[in-house]
Amino acid sequence: MEHEVFVPVPAEALRAALTDPARVARCVPGFQRDVSEAATGAGEDLVGRFRLRVGGHTITYRGGLRIVERDGAITYEGEGAEARGKGVAEISLTVVLTPAAEGTGLSFTGALTATGRLAEEPEEARDAARDRLLDAFVEAAADLAAESAESVEPADSAGTRAEADDEAGPEGRTAFGTGAFDGGPGFEEDVLPEPAAPPEFPAARPAAEAAHARRTMIGRSAEEVDHAPPRGRYAPVPAPEQGGAGATLRWVAPAAALALASAVIVTRALRRRR
Repeated sequence: MEHEVFVPVPAEALRAALTDPARVARCVPGFQRDVSEAATGAGEDLVGRFRLRVGGHTITYRGGLRIVERDGAITYEGEGAEARGKGVAEISLTVVLTPAAEGTGLSFTGALTATGRLAEEPEEARDAARDRLLDAFVEAAADLAAESAESVEPADSAGTRAEADDEAGPEGRTAFGTGAFDGGPGFEEDVLPEPAAPPEFPAARPAAEAAHARRTMIGRSAEEVDHAPPRGRYAPVPAPEQGGAGATLRWVAPAAALALASAVIVTRALRRRR
């Protein structure tokens, strides 16, 4: 069994992910880890259930996996038994990491022996399942390694800046009030602007004048004040009508009508006598 792949991740970060049992368990698709006390005391780094899809079938194994580092290579040794059957599978997979300029190359070599349902599957189906499983495993490990590398870089850069400040000493530091901008003057030599004079407000009007202004200006625009006649509640109260002329006109009209009617009656009576 051979397989090669390249990932754009540093070799050290990738090695840390491939040798950590917790992260390896997250990288294996179809693996469900058992973290009980009985499982952790079995002498295996990982114990649990593994579901493998081959062709159109799914085979579930129960077993364990050991992670061993030898001569710079990482070896995974595992064995499992079918959950619903009598088949057994054993695997030994070695991973060699080769650092490169833009990432890391991984070379997988190993052997698999199986009985039961897996052995009955065609060789093409087994090869396809192997390639699919290894590609998914490497992709997940690369993602975890990249996340770890990104979280470590900010801390390293902060430590580097702190070390640089310590090496520079008090003269190279920029502190408040020391004038450390290219040897400029200190805080005590800085020229501060004089405070601005407080604004002047007009004197208050007398109470009577202010009341008159409120009665004439409140609620009216500048145009109404300057040009329009007062209206509404601000309009002047009209003077009462004089009653002499009006009363005379009201009594003259009926008297004139009465006099005219009397003249007509008298004229008719004189004509009849003649």
